[in-house]
Amino acid sequence: MTHAPPQSETSATAPTASFRAGHIALVGRPNVGKSTLLNALLGEPIAITSPQPQTTRDQIRGIVTTERAQFVFVDTPGLHQSRSKLGAHMNEAAKAASTSSEIVVVVIDLGRGEPTLADADFKLIEEMSAEFKTIVVVNKIDLIKEKVHLLPVLERLSALSQVAAVIPLSARRADGLDRLLGEIEPHLPESAPLFETDALSDKPVRFFVAEFVREQILRKTRQEIPHGVATVVERFDDSGPVVHIDVVIHTLRESHKKILIGKGGELLKQVGTDARARVESMLDRKVFLKLFVRVTPAWQNSDALLTELGYAKVEPT
Repeated sequence: MTHAPPQSETSATAPTASFRAGHIALVGRPNVGKSTLLNALLGEPIAITSPQPQTTRDQIRGIVTTERAQFVFVDTPGLHQSRSKLGAHMNEAAKAASTSSEIVVVVIDLGRGEPTLADADFKLIEEMSAEFKTIVVVNKIDLIKEKVHLLPVLERLSALSQVAAVIPLSARRADGLDRLLGEIEPHLPESAPLFETDALSDKPVRFFVAEFVREQILRKTRQEIPHGVATVVERFDDSGPVVHIDVVIHTLRESHKKILIGKGGELLKQVGTDARARVESMLDRKVFLKLFVRVTPAWQNSDALLTELGYAKVEPT
C-alpha cells in the first residue's frame, strides 16, 4: 500500500455548509490498543504496535476524511508513572493532546477473563470527563467470551453524566468503528478541512522510517532493551531511483548494542529487512536502508539529548 504524503494544516478545500472538522485525542493507559485503533480507523498501519508497553512515544496524528467530516485523531503515549525525562515527555504529549482537542476518547481494556474495570481506568475517565468532552471506548471485546459480563461495566460507565458515549468495540477486528465516528462527528465544530482530504498524517516520512525501525526492535527484543532505544534518520536521499536511508539506533549500554547487532549481525539484519519492507510499502519505491548502532549513555534523562533525538518539549497546539 502507498502512503499519502504528509500534509500541513490547510483550509484550502471549501467545505459543504454542514462540514465538520476537528481534533480527537486518543488517551489511555499503556497497551490498551490506542495505536491499533488509529490504524484500524485509517485502514493503514501508520502507528507502530508491539506487545511491549509504552510503544508510542509521541503524538501521532491520523486523518480520516468522510463526505461530512474530517477527523484528526491524535494517538498519544500511554499514561504511566514516569521514571525518566523521556517518560515525563510522553505524559506531557498525552496531556497536551487532550488540551488541544475538541473531544477526548479514553480507550480502556477490560482484560481477557471476566471483564473488570480497573480503578486507574475509572479515575482517568472521571478526570478527563470533568474537563473535556469524553467518549469511552471499551476495546478488545473480541477477547471476552461471555459478552453478558460486559453489561455491568457498560452500565457503570454510562452512569457518568459527563461521558458523551460508551462504545464497546474491537480495534483488531475493525468492529464498531462506524459507530465511534458517528458519536464523535456531532462534537466537531463546523469547519473547512484542516488537511488535504487524501492525507493520512501530518508527520514527515523521516519520522515513520525511524518509527518502523524502532517497531522491529520492539518486536524482536525483550525486557529493558526496547525502552533504552531511540532511532534517528541521519540520511534520507530520494534523488535517485533507489531511496538511500541511514538510521542510527541509540542505545544505553554496550551490552545492549551487542544484543541488538546479534551473532554475526543477524538480529540487526532482520530488523533492517523488515523495517525496509514497511518503508518501501509507504513510499512505493525501492529503498536501501543502512542501520548503525551507537551507545549513547543516559540519553533518556538528558534534556539536550532528548531534544537532539527528536523528543522536544511538547506544547499544546
